[in-house]
Amino acid sequence: MFEKSNHFYVRYYTTVDSVRKQKAEPLCEKDDKRHSKKCKAVRLKLDEFMLKVNSREETSSDSPTVTEFWTGTYLPFAEKHLRASTVSSYKDLWQRHLKPHLGSLRLTEYRPVRATAFLTKLSESLGRNALNHVRSLMSGVFSHAAALGHVEHNPMRDAKILAKTKAPANSPHYSLAELASIMAALSDDPSAQTVMALAGFLGLRPSEITGLRWEDCSEHSLHIQRAVLSGIAGPTKTPESVAVLPLISPVAIPLAAWRKKCGDPTEGWVFQNRKGKPIDIREFCRGRIRPTLAKKGAAWKGLYAGRRTAATVLTQLTGNPIAASQLLRHRNMSVTMTAYIKADRSALAGGLKMLEAATQEGP
Repeated sequence: MFEKSNHFYVRYYTTVDSVRKQKAEPLCEKDDKRHSKKCKAVRLKLDEFMLKVNSREETSSDSPTVTEFWTGTYLPFAEKHLRASTVSSYKDLWQRHLKPHLGSLRLTEYRPVRATAFLTKLSESLGRNALNHVRSLMSGVFSHAAALGHVEHNPMRDAKILAKTKAPANSPHYSLAELASIMAALSDDPSAQTVMALAGFLGLRPSEITGLRWEDCSEHSLHIQRAVLSGIAGPTKTPESVAVLPLISPVAIPLAAWRKKCGDPTEGWVFQNRKGKPIDIREFCRGRIRPTLAKKGAAWKGLYAGRRTAATVLTQLTGNPIAASQLLRHRNMSVTMTAYIKADRSALAGGLKMLEAATQEGP
């Protein structure tokens, strides 16, 4: 304890970010009651102060590291209660961003100021949506820790991004002509053709394509009732995703060719590996579809671009976004409108020509 500027101060050691550091804090003001470092009132104040400091130190040393909490508590909880696709994205975010940042820090050592610096730096390389995913996962981890009593509050609540975040890039889709070129380029591979047709014409998610069984395929329809993620069959993304979709010819023709090549099966996975398990559709696209399209000069924008294509083309043809929303089986049509239906750039020119013609007509 020392005296400075008519105040008594305490100098002590504490652990900050796993490093032992010296700190000094004001204890009380010097006055008639607290007139000396040796007087009883000052000594009692010192004892109360150091009791709090030592209590914090004990809590910090007993607190698990964020990595220990992630591995032993949060990840098992997520795997039990969340969808496999969500857990997979969490693992990816943890490995790429959070593990290098959090390292061996203890839960009780993490502060909003550190989270603010981390997120602000990350905003230089990540777009707004990706940054929100990182922040959401961090908040989920610390919120879970707070609920279990490991920390008093979630430090992410007071963290801020002190920079202008990048707007998300436009999500790609295929034109109908591009989709036709893809189907032509894959004409010698009915399995790859069928995968692209299911995505581009019926708007199936990759997990739903992988989850199709021959029992789901009739002459005139497809029954979407499961999804396969990371090799594990489970429910679809939402209850509304379960549906029977009409089987139109651009899908029925390659599907029939693929069934015939498989020996006309009536049961089993439509797309399976040599062990009879559902394929890894990412690897299938990487190893089968993309090389063929690159060789033949056809565009590749991903399977989800096909899902957006189905919504966009259907809306253009019908003039009604409800049809696209029903095809994609969204709970809320606003999701279809904002994330899947892409603007037709020719609509403005056509509309202005109609407006021009209307102004030239007589009363």
